[in-house]
Amino acid sequence: MIFFLVAWLGYHTAVEFTSAGQNSLNKLMNQYRYRWMEEMVVRENRIVDTQILSSLMNGTAFFASTSLIAIGGVLALFRSTESVLPIFADLPFGQPPTRLALEIKVIGLAVVFVYAFFKFAWSYRLFNYMAILVGAVPVLKDGNKEEALVVARQAGAMSAVAGKHFNRGQRAFFFSLAYLGWFISAYLFIIATAGVLFVMWRRQFVSDARDAAMDHKHV
Repeated sequence: MIFFLVAWLGYHTAVEFTSAGQNSLNKLMNQYRYRWMEEMVVRENRIVDTQILSSLMNGTAFFASTSLIAIGGVLALFRSTESVLPIFADLPFGQPPTRLALEIKVIGLAVVFVYAFFKFAWSYRLFNYMAILVGAVPVLKDGNKEEALVVARQAGAMSAVAGKHFNRGQRAFFFSLAYLGWFISAYLFIIATAGVLFVMWRRQFVSDARDAAMDHKHV
């Protein structure tokens, strides 16, 4: 469990608070969030922008609702520990868990999904705030470009914050997959955590998606 927490918190710190994290895919995409808002200023018709924003909100709402479903599933598992214990006892890996140990593991999984829900729900709210800021960006006229850019950059900053919380919620989903290994074996738990950590690191720093963002990076 200690390895799991260190991996999660270490990855969180490395991606969001270190100089190396500034080169991650998330940080690169934040630059495009600002560029999107700056380009929106010169467009009289902003239907495309509202459609993109709607897509972001719908995706966030989907993950928030999925988190609630996952929480419901975990609560159902908590109420069925007596039925589940024989299943884990028959597995060839590790020692059969006691009821207390299984309940502690289930509570931990519930905490992960509750955390994810709060992050997705807050991200959805922030995208709502962004929508208001987008609506407040004035139509470009003679002499008001700087005023429009100020509000547009505020909308871009709100988008970056919303994206940050969305990424944290999605990160919780990824680590929840590794957490499932703990129900089978402590060794599998460590291996699964290391695997998830490697996959997330690779996607952020050496993926083809990052290469695509770098090739068209706005300087």
